[in-house]
Amino acid sequence: MREELLKAVKILEEGGTILYPTDTIWGIGCDATNYKAVEKVFAIKRRQTVKSYIILLDQPEKLLKYVERVPDIAWDLISSVESPLTVVYPRAKNLAKNVVAADGSIAIRIIKDVFCQQLINLFNKPIVSTSANVAGEAAPLMFSKVSKEIINKVDYVVNVNRDKLNKLKPSTIIKINENGEYVVLRS
Repeated sequence: MREELLKAVKILEEGGTILYPTDTIWGIGCDATNYKAVEKVFAIKRRQTVKSYIILLDQPEKLLKYVERVPDIAWDLISSVESPLTVVYPRAKNLAKNVVAADGSIAIRIIKDVFCQQLINLFNKPIVSTSANVAGEAAPLMFSKVSKEIINKVDYVVNVNRDKLNKLKPSTIIKINENGEYVVLRS
């Protein structure tokens, strides 16, 4: 696994894109602080650039580097929810502008998958996480379901967990406003 981590980090550092397993589904990723890398992901997915992406972090302590404030309810949710949870925070910072939503918010998931944690820790920056499919198509639960089009367009395909069937669905998404009030966007 160490060799795969090093290869993936090298691609991310060079502004490239990767196809990789997450704690939910197979995803397309890039450096979430690199505008041109994020543009590449939009092109691969053929997705409208008005839609923002989820980013992954390896530790809750890193949240304050990428959002102005973390409401108390977010800390409670992160520490108590066992299934994959994405929280949409107001006022993103230190990220590529095209990864941030038009209202200035950013969707962040603290990853629990060991490979992803190690990848982000080694890279030392957040990475984009979006399903490995063209916009509008079904998200792949396992590597064999990823289309050849996606495989051929990314810069590197991680060779970890390719035979694993992921029974999880995409993460639950909760949006928190400045006052700490929240709404479930996807469960």
